[in-house]
Amino acid sequence: QVQPMESGGGSVQAGGSLRLSCTASQCTYMGWFRQTPGKEREGVATIYVGDDYRDYADSVKGRFTISQNSAKNTVYLDMNSLKPEDSAMYYCAASRFLLNNPLHKGEYQYWGQGTQVTVSS
Repeated sequence: QVQPMESGGGSVQAGGSLRLSCTASQCTYMGWFRQTPGKEREGVATIYVGDDYRDYADSVKGRFTISQNSAKNTVYLDMNSLKPEDSAMYYCAASRFLLNNPLHKGEYQYWGQGTQVTVSS
């Protein structure tokens, strides 16, 4: 089933770490996006399922890592050195097709319900 199902998230102090998980099958790309009230949903990280390709937003490079466990149809987002500006609702997205711009929200057909990440200073 392609419909993504997220888990993880929560509250942490600045400098801390969190892991998000997302399970989805029969997809080609999976991505993590985040959104705060009044702002556009932005791409955070993306991975080509079953391959080594991955990409990140500049704001999270060096701090966030996207990885996968193909046997479990699960993608992870490890978030380290968290900052208050990382606070947002995080969404997992999945696509059944090859993508031209996998960090763009318009490329994905399936979305999870979202999980809240709150980083306090």
